[in-house]
Amino acid sequence: MTSTTTSTAATLELRPFAVHVPQADLDDLQQRLERTRFAPAAPGDSWEYGTPESYLRDMVERWKAFDWRAVEARLNAYPQFTTEIDGQTIHFLHVRSPHPGATPLLLAHTYPGSVLDFLDMIDPLVDPVAHGGRAEDAFDVVVPSMPGFGFSTPVAPAPNGRDWTMSQVASLYDGLMRGLGYGAYGIHGSDAGAMISRELAVAEPDGFLGAHVLHLFSFPSGAEGEMDGFGPKEYAALGHMQWFQSVGAYNTMNASRPQTVAAGLADSPVATLAYSELFESFGNGTALVSADQVLAQASLYWLTNTYANAARYHYSEQRTGAEPVVSTGRLGVAVFKDDFQTIRSLAERDNSNIQHWSEFSRGGHYAALEVPDDVVADLRVFFG
Repeated sequence: MTSTTTSTAATLELRPFAVHVPQADLDDLQQRLERTRFAPAAPGDSWEYGTPESYLRDMVERWKAFDWRAVEARLNAYPQFTTEIDGQTIHFLHVRSPHPGATPLLLAHTYPGSVLDFLDMIDPLVDPVAHGGRAEDAFDVVVPSMPGFGFSTPVAPAPNGRDWTMSQVASLYDGLMRGLGYGAYGIHGSDAGAMISRELAVAEPDGFLGAHVLHLFSFPSGAEGEMDGFGPKEYAALGHMQWFQSVGAYNTMNASRPQTVAAGLADSPVATLAYSELFESFGNGTALVSADQVLAQASLYWLTNTYANAARYHYSEQRTGAEPVVSTGRLGVAVFKDDFQTIRSLAERDNSNIQHWSEFSRGGHYAALEVPDDVVADLRVFFG
């Protein structure tokens, strides 16, 4: 891996941070779970209607016994900080490699994920020698919480005075990496994190080493002949898109009435759990995310009361007024079997500098949680 240079001094005021949720908040969560009023089951109690009652009953029992303090301990095992950028408090993990010349890498989480998305990837990235890699594969890793997510709160108005957009988060992340002293860096992301990563590829700031993404959201435009070369693989990808649209009603709700749904999510932990059904791939049987991983994410959203902030990103993205642009920045794409299937010809129409493309026979929308070793291996290839 090519080593990178860093600027001589950090410019951000960093405050060491450790996660410790007050016990009273954990007691309140336990009491609410004990008092859960379940909705009547739909006919067949399957995923056809949304999150099933039987699934929720099982997960609530698991949640009552869930060890949040163990999650805190995992987070607190890594150096964490908060700082101020563009008036917004930003929480982040910053884990430096023991190997000289490590490549700076920002890991951008998605929705309804968090910094927890990447806990299984950090150690192999920063110390590859201890995990079957080479010293030249090493990364310095920065994992920020998006503005308004997790401990990047309270949410402040974005530089435009309204809600944050992916483009504005990309600019903030660039400021974070510069402020940490990195003159060059790369980024990895999935879904929302992939959108932020592509925004950086569009902007191509000085020293930008590339964006490694799990999705490029390029869709048919209706142009004549655009689909002439499509075969079974491409039509299967279109079918997956159509299926996702048929079950992903949260996109429409968040993009149109985010505060309406937020009222329930802020008052009921089980509503937060049910609304996170994307972790289960809407019950189609393909998700490899474990029950404990789902509960860790739901707990973080509940304990920080940040679901309303997260939902509003859909609203702001629908209203940016930005015109589509072709990205010329360096990109790498990893496509996982049971995830959104980026169609290569459409992606290349919208992104002129895709230098890496890989496909995997396992894993879904949360590949960093499901198959972290595969994601790490692909990052080593792309940035190597």
